[in-house]
Amino acid sequence: MTLYNEIPSLDLGKFRNGSEEEKDQFVQALGNAYQNIGFVAVRNHYLTDELTGKLYRVIKEFFALPEDVKAKYEIEGLAGQRGYIGKGKEHAKGRTTGDLKEFYHVGQEVTDGDPIKNEYPENVWPEEIPEFREVALEVYQRLEQTGREMLRAIALYLDLDEDYFEPRVRNGNSILRPIHYFPIKDPESIPEDAVRAAEHGDINLITLLMGASADGLQVLRKDGAWIPITALPEQLVVNVGDMLERLTNKKLKSTIHRVVNPPREEMGNSRFSIPFFMHPRSDMDLTCLENCVDAENPKEFDDISAGEFLNERLAEIGLKK
Repeated sequence: MTLYNEIPSLDLGKFRNGSEEEKDQFVQALGNAYQNIGFVAVRNHYLTDELTGKLYRVIKEFFALPEDVKAKYEIEGLAGQRGYIGKGKEHAKGRTTGDLKEFYHVGQEVTDGDPIKNEYPENVWPEEIPEFREVALEVYQRLEQTGREMLRAIALYLDLDEDYFEPRVRNGNSILRPIHYFPIKDPESIPEDAVRAAEHGDINLITLLMGASADGLQVLRKDGAWIPITALPEQLVVNVGDMLERLTNKKLKSTIHRVVNPPREEMGNSRFSIPFFMHPRSDMDLTCLENCVDAENPKEFDDISAGEFLNERLAEIGLKK
């Protein structure tokens, strides 16, 4: 068992433009990390520091708006899949105490006539911040492009065709989620077990995370130790989600992670984070891959589609009734 004290850092440019040997080395290093800790950091992705800075600026402007203004963008009936989701509305699976956060969801914009557009609600854009739409959509597209490249490497590690995931994620149900872990002026006023984000696994195929504005993200290692994760400015942290773990019959690990509260003297400070949850199309079959099931690794999951699995989990975390 390999125990990491920090997550491995990989150069995605070696997969994209390197020699066959460099490409293969990237694939093997990625697979080893995903089998052991479920997280890597990658550089030479498609997101620029300038664009990251722009998005952080506009989301900070949005979360600084008055509560009644933000509430205009919390749309009934969308199960939190677009627009604003208020403080404490989401909780981790298996818990009832809401996380100490508020967030905003930006989803897929289908522009090529694909009928899957009918499955997705329209995006919701705050009129008070005109720049929000343009910046968020460009970040969305660049993270999606990076995610597709990562999935090509994952496919090769799994002995699949390199383009295995391509038709399954084209116009997929991915979500960009700017999060504000809001200041707590009076720590005594919150439930004793309330945290910024309780321990959880992500629902999707993979998650791409740009550098957060403060420490707090931790990952549960195989030996039960929690280790801190920091996304450097030029890197993205990319982790395995529950859908990919399910598809690979736990060959690739959706590692439990959390965002812990800061020391009491720092509870009055905000923390901002912007993950991109890469989802497939709803009809993707998550049945365990045949080459991930054998006598030593019997099939652990029932057959299910991505859409059915997502609906189950949205109910479990309190976003869908």
